[in-house]
Amino acid sequence: MSDTEADAQASTNGSTTTNGTAQPLLPSQKLSEDEQEAVDQLHQYLLLGEGAWTFGDCFLVFVGRIFRDQECFSTDVRVHLLRALANAALKEDIILLLHQDRKEHVLMNFAQDIDRHPPEEQQSIALFMCNLFENNNASEWLLYISEWNYNGLTTSNIRATTKVAVHCLLATCPRLLDIGTALVHNIACKEVKTVVFDDVAVEISMALLQFFNSSPTEEHLFRTMKALAKFVQVSPDVPQFVQMIGPHPKNFKGKSERVDGLIDQISKKIR
Repeated sequence: MSDTEADAQASTNGSTTTNGTAQPLLPSQKLSEDEQEAVDQLHQYLLLGEGAWTFGDCFLVFVGRIFRDQECFSTDVRVHLLRALANAALKEDIILLLHQDRKEHVLMNFAQDIDRHPPEEQQSIALFMCNLFENNNASEWLLYISEWNYNGLTTSNIRATTKVAVHCLLATCPRLLDIGTALVHNIACKEVKTVVFDDVAVEISMALLQFFNSSPTEEHLFRTMKALAKFVQVSPDVPQFVQMIGPHPKNFKGKSERVDGLIDQISKKIR
């Protein structure tokens, strides 16, 4: 069994173990008939090979209740659900479920609030979003610019995605930091219209400059330098901020050949 399959099974079998005793994560008395059906739909999708067509209208309603109902459902429940969704995100037809969320924005509103969630939930929602970049349709969905109002603020898919990426990139938690470097890499590598990056290129680049002060590993440096190399190309403001604020990418020369190549690309745009 692969790690992904193990995670999926652990996240959908509805129980956890303490001292060898199985304890239900989702007691049936707390779920309506529709919600129990939603759990079964997720099980069919992840473990029985059914397509995303198996998700009915009740599924995202169920997800929304798990996210919102802090009294009935613990952090463990939300983490298991998000881990299951992170595995689902690797499937090509997950876009069908994402399109069902165009009205209520259950998934992206939860992501927008990442800084309000416990660390375990932060890691799980960030992993879900990172995994969505596995397929083109889902990754394009993450960068949609259509706006809606949430808690008195205007947001969009790309703004929520950016907030998660920046939050993780500047976190002290090693797991969040690792996911953050992957997210900014994935965002920058998408081939989209330049206008998509207009609002977020500077924000992410400022976070990257702050991240560079944290003594990143070679792998993290490669991911983030690749992102910065893209942003200095698409935004005329980013090279100016790199020049004014620093650190200059040349300070990281010598980490590896692939990182040096990216630094050379960036340096051509900076005085």
